[in-house]
Amino acid sequence: MNIRRAVQADLPKLLEIYNYEVINGVATFDTEPFTLAQRQPWFDAHNVANHPLIVAEVNGVPAGYATLSSFNSKAAYDSTVELSIYVDQACRGKHVGRELMSAILDLAREDSRTHRVVSIITGTNEASIALHKKFGFRYAGTITEAGFKKGRYLDVGYWELAV
Repeated sequence: MNIRRAVQADLPKLLEIYNYEVINGVATFDTEPFTLAQRQPWFDAHNVANHPLIVAEVNGVPAGYATLSSFNSKAAYDSTVELSIYVDQACRGKHVGRELMSAILDLAREDSRTHRVVSIITGTNEASIALHKKFGFRYAGTITEAGFKKGRYLDVGYWELAV
């Protein structure tokens, strides 16, 4: 497995990974798949400032990705970033998420502009919760029934890590 910064050529596969979760899962509260053109601004907002976008590559193909994104648009929040990790459904259970988490947190710790990493995790996502606990994230609270997807209301938990 090779962990590296994402490049433009990765975008179609990253979009495929994300859209799979949009359609089939509840890790994101987006409900409609994105097109490449719609996802381009998201891509362009990364690998600038303290917002890296990294890829776990297996056999030359992205198997997953991790980002640190803006947590809130207000300037005082600039040192707090939101973590997201998505793994191709065919590569789950193969430690891709763990390797991405380790690498993205290393980047956060190396960047003096980053003070806190926050993750917003759907309450039913036990694998993500376990991964965050393993890396020392602290549970910060739940917003109950924050979103409606797949015919049900879903809670979201907030997890944080000082870096």
